[in-house]
Amino acid sequence: MASTPHTRRTLIGGSLALSSALLAAPALAAPALARSGRPNALWGVQSGEITAHSATVWTRADRPARMYVETSPSEAFRYAVRRHRGPLLGPSGDFTGTTVLRDLPPGQQIHYRVVLADPDDPRRTGEPVHGTFRTTPASRRHDVRFLWSGDLAGQGWGINPDLGGYRVFDEMRLRDPDFFLFSGDTIYADGPIQSSVTLRDGTVWRNVTTEEKSKVAETLAEFRGNFRYNLLDRNLRDFNAQVPVLAQWDDHEVRNNWYPGQLIEDPRYTVKEADTLAARARQAFGEYFPVTDLRGGRAEGRMYRVMRYGPLLDVFVLDMRTYRDANSPGTQTEDPIGILGPEQLAWVKRELSRSRATWKVIAADMPLGIVVPDGAANFEAVAQGDPGAPLGRELQIAELLRHIKHQHITGTLWLTADVHYTAANHYAPERAAFTDFAPFWEFVSGPVGAGGFPSGRLDATFGPQTAYVQSASVANMSPSENPPYYGEVDIDAGSGELTVRLRRQGGGVLFTRTLQPGRVGQ
Repeated sequence: MASTPHTRRTLIGGSLALSSALLAAPALAAPALARSGRPNALWGVQSGEITAHSATVWTRADRPARMYVETSPSEAFRYAVRRHRGPLLGPSGDFTGTTVLRDLPPGQQIHYRVVLADPDDPRRTGEPVHGTFRTTPASRRHDVRFLWSGDLAGQGWGINPDLGGYRVFDEMRLRDPDFFLFSGDTIYADGPIQSSVTLRDGTVWRNVTTEEKSKVAETLAEFRGNFRYNLLDRNLRDFNAQVPVLAQWDDHEVRNNWYPGQLIEDPRYTVKEADTLAARARQAFGEYFPVTDLRGGRAEGRMYRVMRYGPLLDVFVLDMRTYRDANSPGTQTEDPIGILGPEQLAWVKRELSRSRATWKVIAADMPLGIVVPDGAANFEAVAQGDPGAPLGRELQIAELLRHIKHQHITGTLWLTADVHYTAANHYAPERAAFTDFAPFWEFVSGPVGAGGFPSGRLDATFGPQTAYVQSASVANMSPSENPPYYGEVDIDAGSGELTVRLRRQGGGVLFTRTLQPGRVGQ
């Protein structure tokens, strides 16, 4: 989605009583210089990479510090307390760090607290910051619930203190999900945040602002500042402390509609190579989310991965950005690179075939059948508007869909965001130009905190049909005019049924669909 208004595109509360400090930009401007006092985790905590016996915990210090994580099955830490020694947090990682917790019991609520210690005097510690998560179940006795959405702080709509900030995260936290699938555009590195925006009715939207969000991100420090910006919001910090995150990226972690090898013509940028920006964005992403593979800018780390959440669920997180070919009219009859690249395509086919989970969620950062233009002639996602046989990037998706059908892979569904509205689209071969696939659903959600846009048109190649859609009436409606969307998935342990609900902040359930287990297509 585009960055301009003319185109698309009581558990933890006590430990985070630092909102006023976090909204004071000078106190955050130079953590390396804040030497007096004790180290503190002002940006909260996060957990991720949850398995039956392990988890990764993240934090950021306000100065050099040693990270420790203490765990207990007791919220009050009255018994069975274990201490896990973490890394030194320093300027090379922007004072962020993760600690892997091991030998945890499966299917249990784990309470943790992060303690930061002065590296020169371990007795000098900051206030503990508390969090919690559930390890994945080892049996089918536990129901599973998770949420998904994407697109945060986009199109100039940031943290509005008049509205209480990102209140949707408080609403989602109260749903008590097992984890949150953050479906890309987790920041808008190409979207500066101004102190105020005049709305269509003449009222004024106010934003919290920071230096790093005053221009497009080009330096590593500016990308890091974009991730820190969202963590100024108390609602998001409380959410992160209670709900593990499974994050993927899309374009706005770097810039709108970027692809490998792209040269940037936007006059706002002095750095003209998208690959240079992407490397810096990737490093900052790895520093600000609990993804061990990506920390330290490791080249071998992959955005695409699978999270196995017990016998009922595997989530296949795709990377539709790093390996794609250039945006084009998408009319080529051969396209070995496509939107996934050959290695990632082989990986997802192989891992889907190996999966024994009842449900296999394919987490795509871009939709399959919704036409997403990039300028007058090119296309940004998979579909390109031609309703005939697969062309361009559609060829790769056709190969994947054919594999799912011929390998009799049951229980697949696609979840995505990116287009800034919510929808339920059903794909079926009897409506399609390409027919060698089994029916499937694609559910769309977002934005969780960005501009709302009207719904896009569908490409008939894979036979999509809209069962439900709700969108903004005009381009780039503010979150106050067009409240955030998010999706919810519940898997019943007894029946194995999976229910998808499309939700809206303050508006309850908009659409519900229940799917039956054990089917190749439905």
